[in-house]
Amino acid sequence: MSYLTFHVLFTIPPIVLMLATLPRPLAGVGGTRARVAIPLICVIAFSYTTPWDNYLVAREVWWYGPDRVWATIGYVPVEEYLFFILQPILTGLFLFHYLSRWRTRAQPATRSSHLGGALVFGTLSLAAFVVLAAGWESGLYMGLILGWAGPILLGMWVYDGETLWRERRTLAVAVGIPTLYLWIADATAIRLGIWTISDAYTLGLEPFGLPVEEATFFLMTNLLVVKGILLLLYGDHEAVPEPAVAEGETSTAAS
Repeated sequence: MSYLTFHVLFTIPPIVLMLATLPRPLAGVGGTRARVAIPLICVIAFSYTTPWDNYLVAREVWWYGPDRVWATIGYVPVEEYLFFILQPILTGLFLFHYLSRWRTRAQPATRSSHLGGALVFGTLSLAAFVVLAAGWESGLYMGLILGWAGPILLGMWVYDGETLWRERRTLAVAVGIPTLYLWIADATAIRLGIWTISDAYTLGLEPFGLPVEEATFFLMTNLLVVKGILLLLYGDHEAVPEPAVAEGETSTAAS
């Protein structure tokens, strides 16, 4: 299977399905902000990920089958650059479906709610830099993932952890389900040899055939997408607008 075929089978179909069934207007999700959220996140994701991923391939942390890609720009296949855009679209659309159809009342939060999240991602960021500074070869990929994503996630909690904590149920669902789907897709691609993860720069932990570093990567990137959109929609340090349904009820999609 080629990398392009992977997109045709795994990333493009759910995007088309979610676009075709997305409520319009977005059931009061966020007005103008909702319309620009996914394009903005795509631009940020592409810009931030491009130099990082080129370094990974140049360092041979991961590589691709030369007969599985159409072309490369720098060290990275064109299809990988496409992934930088398709993943935020996929996860962002799933988030909008959840917000439009199933989101219930936001959970309570206090001014100190952000401290827990900031502590978690601050600790992960510090651990990443310790691993990289120590030159621990087997921890290189994990250190690069956490050092790349951790400070941004930390900054989101410091900026407006109250909103993120209020939306913790949304975070759990909108991050969890796309991440599980991408774990399955990624494990399939590795098994088929579309891309290969270095044994030398990984911890050797592969639950269900997926390197723990790859599982962490998709979790971190989906956290970046979902938190970024939630903060764009609601991150004003103000009360989050409540959906027009009571707890446990299902909203009706707007026509």
